Amino acid sequence: MAASRVRNGGRPTLEEVAARAGVGRGTASRVINGSPRVSDATRQAVEAAVAELGYVPNRAARALAGNRTDAIALVVPEPETRFFAEPYFSAIVRGVGAALADTEMQLLLTLVGNDRERRRLAQYLTAHRVDGVLLVAVHADDPLPELLEQLGMPCVISGARHAAETLPSVDSDNFEGARAAVEHLVSRGRRQVATITGRLEVYGAQRRLDGYRAAVSAAGLAPDERLIAPADFTEEGGARAMRDLLARRPGLDAVFVASDVMAAGARQVLREADRRIPEDVALIGFDDSVVARHMHPALTSVRQPIEEMGRRMAQLLLDEIAGRAPGDERPSVVLPTELVVRDSS
Repeated sequence: MAASRVRNGGRPTLEEVAARAGVGRGTASRVINGSPRVSDATRQAVEAAVAELGYVPNRAARALAGNRTDAIALVVPEPETRFFAEPYFSAIVRGVGAALADTEMQLLLTLVGNDRERRRLAQYLTAHRVDGVLLVAVHADDPLPELLEQLGMPCVISGARHAAETLPSVDSDNFEGARAAVEHLVSRGRRQVATITGRLEVYGAQRRLDGYRAAVSAAGLAPDERLIAPADFTEEGGARAMRDLLARRPGLDAVFVASDVMAAGARQVLREADRRIPEDVALIGFDDSVVARHMHPALTSVRQPIEEMGRRMAQLLLDEIAGRAPGDERPSVVLPTELVVRDSS
C-alpha cells in the first residue's frame, strides 16, 4: 500500500521522506542515522513518514556515516589564482587553524576551481572521508551545500547564500559596514558617491550594495545607477569597473569599493587619470587587509573580523559533529564591522 504513494511506484527516496515529514533532506538523514541533533517532534514526523512510505535506508551509507575520520574539509570554490591573491582566504584559514589547534582534527584545504575538481570533491564527500565541511565564499547557485544536506554531513558556511539560509553560517555585517563607509564619505562633503560591487551572486556582495543604497538614500542624494559598477573581487575587475565609472560619471568625487583588492585596481586607474586621492576622489575599501595598510595613500577600509569568523565557523562545525548543536535550529552568526579611517578619504 505504501509503495503506491511513492513517485513512479519505485523504491521511496530520502527526499520523499523529507517532503512527507515537512523537513529538509539533511534533517531527515540525521533522524534516520540516529543523530541527537533533532527535536522530538521532528523525529516523530520523520519516523512516521518512513513507516508510511516504507522507506528502507541504505545500510552501507549509514555505516560509513557512523565512522569518524577526525578530519574536516575547508572547501573554497575558487581557483588557486584568486585564493592566493585575496588576503581574505588566508585569514579564514588562520582562524580555522587556531580553533582546531587543541583538537585532534586534521584540516584538509580543498580548492574547487572547475567542474572536474567539483566532481572529484563530490565523490570524496559521498564516501564520507571527512566528518564535516567548512564552505568559504559559496555562491547562491553552488550545488555543494545541497549535496552536503543530502548526505546529512555537518557543514558551516562563511556567509549566508540568501536571506532564507538554512545552513549554519558565520559572516560579518556587510550591510552596516557599507552603510558606515558611505555615511563617512557624505560627512566629508562628497556628493557623487560611486560604488564598485563584488559578484552579486554572492549574498555578502548584495548586502554591501544594499548598505550603499540605503546610505545614499538617507543622505538625500539622488540615486544614480550609473554610479554603480559590478566587478568580481579581483584587482583587474576593480580597475575595469573604475574605468567604466569615470567614463559614465567623470565628475564623481568618491568611491566605495567592496574589497581592498578591487580598491587597489581602482586606485591605479584614478592615478592614471590624474585624479588625486583623496583631494579629487575619496576612496574606501572593505576588509581592512594588509593591502589597505600598505597602499599609498593608506586606504580607509571597513574592517571585518575575518580570523574570528574562521574561528567561529570551526567551533560551530565541531559542535555539529559532536552533536552539541541545538536541535533543528541553524545558528547564524553575524559579527560587527568597524570603519578604519585613513588618508584615502
